[in-house]
Amino acid sequence: MKIEDFNAMSASEASATVRPCVDIDSWVEAVVAGRPYADLDALLATADSAAGGWTEAEVDSALADHPRIGERPSGSGVSDGLAAREQAGVDPADTEVQARLADGNRRYEAAFGRIYLVRAAGRSAQEMLDLLEQRLDNDPETELEVTRGQLAQIAHLRLAGMFR
Repeated sequence: MKIEDFNAMSASEASATVRPCVDIDSWVEAVVAGRPYADLDALLATADSAAGGWTEAEVDSALADHPRIGERPSGSGVSDGLAAREQAGVDPADTEVQARLADGNRRYEAAFGRIYLVRAAGRSAQEMLDLLEQRLDNDPETELEVTRGQLAQIAHLRLAGMFR
């Protein structure tokens, strides 16, 4: 997609276009309200700025439809397709790592009350597992901050990918 096309969309079309990047109303609204953008860098700067202060409720809402790390998305929507590509480093044939990810996901959810989220793009399953095991030692507030940062990275990468 071209920036010019995004700039020319109605607000509802533009919202629907960027929402799969991260389903947080305040972020979507800020990105759409920032139009027109001169270029991708300007768009990403607005998106990154809007990603800063998400509430815990916004984070939890954004994670509601996110697949667990190591699990393949079951839907056919845009967000599911993005998640599937991002988790390409998780080889279903590596049953030991798959089992450890599944166990880690359960422990993480028990500890923090939400799914484990990590920017999966460009990471191997082992890297994602190592990060999961490290993050299990975080206190809830630290982990919320880490999760916010991961969501922001994912939103940035997904948005950049739409315009390249």
